[in-house]
Amino acid sequence: MRKTLLAEFTARPGSEERVAELVREYSARVRAEPGNLVFDVYTKESSALAYRIFEVYADEDAFQAHLAAPYGPPFNAALQPLIEEKESVLTFLRPLGR
Repeated sequence: MRKTLLAEFTARPGSEERVAELVREYSARVRAEPGNLVFDVYTKESSALAYRIFEVYADEDAFQAHLAAPYGPPFNAALQPLIEEKESVLTFLRPLGR
């Protein structure tokens, strides 16, 4: 079963360029993961500081491999002081049955 989630965070004012740079670099690496199916990065139309990242992995094993990737912790460490939240807020999603 696919693993789908929405990651949300808000860049601190003045950190917009650095956050965008970090997210672009990180997203390129995640998209190259064999089990990643989707890694789409958005900002809200009403606030370019508010990030929403829609992620889909082939299955739980692919998601766990993503979590274990060596570039994840340095990304999170660099991002943390630049965002309002303590860390990205993750919402795991389930498809609606037909």
